[in-house]
Amino acid sequence: MDFTIITPSRNYGRYLGECLQSCVEQVDVSLEHLIYDACSTDHSAEIAATFPHATWIQEPDEGMSQAINKGFARAKGEWVMWLNADDRLKPGILAEILPRLKSSRADVVYGNWNFIDEDGHFIRSITTPRWSPFVHVHHHCYIGSTAAFYRKETVIAAGHLLREDFRYVMDGEFYARLHSLGKTFQRIPANIADFRLHGENASQRHLAKPRNMDEAVTAERQHIESRAIRRVHGITFFSDPYLNGLVDGFLWIAAAIWKQILKR
Repeated sequence: MDFTIITPSRNYGRYLGECLQSCVEQVDVSLEHLIYDACSTDHSAEIAATFPHATWIQEPDEGMSQAINKGFARAKGEWVMWLNADDRLKPGILAEILPRLKSSRADVVYGNWNFIDEDGHFIRSITTPRWSPFVHVHHHCYIGSTAAFYRKETVIAAGHLLREDFRYVMDGEFYARLHSLGKTFQRIPANIADFRLHGENASQRHLAKPRNMDEAVTAERQHIESRAIRRVHGITFFSDPYLNGLVDGFLWIAAAIWKQILKR
């Protein structure tokens, strides 16, 4: 089998149909589509039932990372990806990139994607540079999880899974850890998917200034995960967190500049 697509979902029935349709329309490849639904209370199950290509697994989980790991454990495809329930693949993209994947020696292969709005309208295109652990750790995780493929034999079957205690930057930690273990990354100049921006994206939910203590504490959890990645996989000079935070600002600027150089 060429691909395994894993879709974690909870109460995303509004978008799930587009996600499933984008997968069923992939031609000239063999794939399985595993949907792990965390007991949705909306019409997600009814939507999924109209797409017999997909395997619907509805059971409690402890977050998106655990749901994806369940899919990793079950995956049969040579290449594994996760496609969020509110995102969608580009038409025919899997057949287009399969020859490149077959000829690649990399463990992780990633491409470009589009941002779309809540209603599916185009916002802008994102072109990724070649892999740089410095940019990834000190600027931001620039590999779109919905536009990345993991070689099952060397990544998933080798036991490399998401950290289930990470709830926001699980992909960033995953890629930084894979790099530290010697796994290789390859960028391909193909537009893989549409990433939908709306008010409930896990990565976007806490970017605004918090209005109260509950929102502030929740937002800090996302920032803590990113800081933990920098402390373990990045450049750290001090034991004092405030001094490290000051240095992080300069490193963020340097990484942003280096990212633009890589794009050229």
